[in-house]
Amino acid sequence: MYDIIIRNGTLIDGSGDPARLGDVGIKGDRIAAIGELHDERGEIEIDAEGKFVAPGFVDVNNHSDTYWQIFLDPDLESMVYQGVTTIVGGNCGSSLAPLAEAKNIESIQKWTDLSKVNVNWLSLAEFFQFMSGKNLSLNFATMAGHGTLRRGILRDEMRSPNPKELAFINNKLVGALQDGALGMSTGLIYTHARMATLDELVDLARTVKKYDGIYTTHLRGEADELTDSIEEAIAVAEKSKVKLHVSHLKAVGAKNWSKMEEALAMLERLSQNGLDVTFDVYPYTNIGSVLYTLLPPWVSEGGKKMMLGRLKDPVIRAKIISEMRSSIFEYEKIEIASSGLDKTLTRRKITEIAGSQGKSIEDAIIDILIASDGRVITSAEVLSETNIRNELRSSLSIVASNGSGYSAKHSQTGEVVHPRSFGAFIKVLSQYVVSEEVLGWEEAIRKMTSLPAEKFGIVGRGRLAKNYFADVVILDRDKLASPATKDNPYQYSRGVEYLFVNGNIVVKEGEYQGVRKGRIIKR
Repeated sequence: MYDIIIRNGTLIDGSGDPARLGDVGIKGDRIAAIGELHDERGEIEIDAEGKFVAPGFVDVNNHSDTYWQIFLDPDLESMVYQGVTTIVGGNCGSSLAPLAEAKNIESIQKWTDLSKVNVNWLSLAEFFQFMSGKNLSLNFATMAGHGTLRRGILRDEMRSPNPKELAFINNKLVGALQDGALGMSTGLIYTHARMATLDELVDLARTVKKYDGIYTTHLRGEADELTDSIEEAIAVAEKSKVKLHVSHLKAVGAKNWSKMEEALAMLERLSQNGLDVTFDVYPYTNIGSVLYTLLPPWVSEGGKKMMLGRLKDPVIRAKIISEMRSSIFEYEKIEIASSGLDKTLTRRKITEIAGSQGKSIEDAIIDILIASDGRVITSAEVLSETNIRNELRSSLSIVASNGSGYSAKHSQTGEVVHPRSFGAFIKVLSQYVVSEEVLGWEEAIRKMTSLPAEKFGIVGRGRLAKNYFADVVILDRDKLASPATKDNPYQYSRGVEYLFVNGNIVVKEGEYQGVRKGRIIKR
């Protein structure tokens, strides 16, 4: 007798092998049998005839932690309705642990209102212990954030660490890896990490390698600097032999779109030379970022308070504006998605705000940052649809959201979140598999399940296989839809008929059940 039997489904097991008809038997939190179970019985029996049965999706580039959603809304419904069963946080250089002191949590202030934040941990082990009582709907793992580690000793100082300080950072990294971090992430575009040298990154990557972890990187530049930034990532991998993963690979701005072909070729060559390299991609042509990245890099050195002080100083402000006028940003494509203290700016283009106030674009950007206490998230339509297709076709690509879990009621905040948070995985299936046939079903599912699980060292998940954890999704191909858009993102994906997390029914007949049985996953 099984707890659950899923009968007559078309099984896509995550390996990339051809789909086949079969049954899945679940006992407790594990898959107990796969095959023909006609003579067996289950406490619950589900007929999946005509539907696809696959492993639950593994989102390795998720920000539900650093956006604080795992605390504000632990149901994470926008992820659940996409078929996601495991999320990896601590991305792009910022993690919630380890912290040398509670103040180090400021590494997430570019995304999160810190007035909502209360920290009751320092080490990653303490953070995991705290999280174990929060009952998330999904499984949660984390990277150790390089920016967070750096803040532990350098605080707001924008410089390279001396040998003693680097040893401190390395020690904290070792502690996090021993506590279960999957590896280390960098966010080299962000203020605190801009001063990181290749030697610093290689030194830390070698530590990650010793623990068989993974090094993920938000590249130093994704526009003019794309290929140079990939060269840096490759150098880290070649010198340390660490497993490399490039977060949300993209070429920003129409004049840089052609650089993607060379970027992909560079990563392919690295793979052919025997190093383990992958990247993730989300299926949208608009990006989300933080407004202060439009300023000259030196303006944000020293942290938010020093940045705001410089912006308010008339002499320094004039220097900033002069430098901004020689920038290559496509201001007309950038709009405000979330503006901290000033909600009236949301959904408005920067050029529109400047025009309505009779200001230059540069003055408007500075005034918006001052009015919003420096915390402004932007959206910009600057990516190539062709590049997305080519990235999805690459043997090195993994599908990830680069988003966060939300409920539809979050719309009441007035914040315009990126539609990827509600639709990334189902959009890949509905558009690029069903409609456009860019990928076959088996390969698309592999990029969402076994490939990310194996690359990130997540054991026992990502496959439909005996003794694997019972993280399972049943998909109705005829109902697949990803209605979330840039203008109206708060729309749940459709087509997930059932979702199981550790053997528990989380979605039943297309409806979230309010069941929160996710677990903490450690390396």
